[in-house]
Amino acid sequence: MFTVVASPPRRPRPCFPRLSGRLSLAFLLALLVVVGGCKKDKDAKDSVSGKVSYKGSPVSGIVVFVGGDGKEASSPINPDGSYSVPNPPQGQVKILVKGMAAPKGLDKQLPKDAPQLGPGSGPGGAAPPEKYSKTNTSDLTFEVKTGKQTHDIELK
Repeated sequence: MFTVVASPPRRPRPCFPRLSGRLSLAFLLALLVVVGGCKKDKDAKDSVSGKVSYKGSPVSGIVVFVGGDGKEASSPINPDGSYSVPNPPQGQVKILVKGMAAPKGLDKQLPKDAPQLGPGSGPGGAAPPEKYSKTNTSDLTFEVKTGKQTHDIELK
């Protein structure tokens, strides 16, 4: 006759075995080096900042600097009209100011007495004239040099 001895139930093995302490520490250090090495745009060595206005009011949208080689760098325009373009192309650039179009169908969702959003208008400012949104019609230019520069943009 046989005697059956019950063994304790086996624990299921985890999908990811526990990493050793040294390997965990090495992974953490590598992660810190990668994250610590990331440079934030506000810490950019070269930048151009200023304010964009139209008829004395701040503008809503984005500022785009286009270099002679076609390279672009851009910045959103803050509600007070301020902008800061990190790492712009060096040399003579064409400046574009593009409005932020209201999302399609938004006019149907707003109450009837709400102010009308025109093309290019957005939160915090006036819509820029359409001519400043294309390289072949914008007459805005600026000479970008190394370092931090200030350039206010007055649209007409």
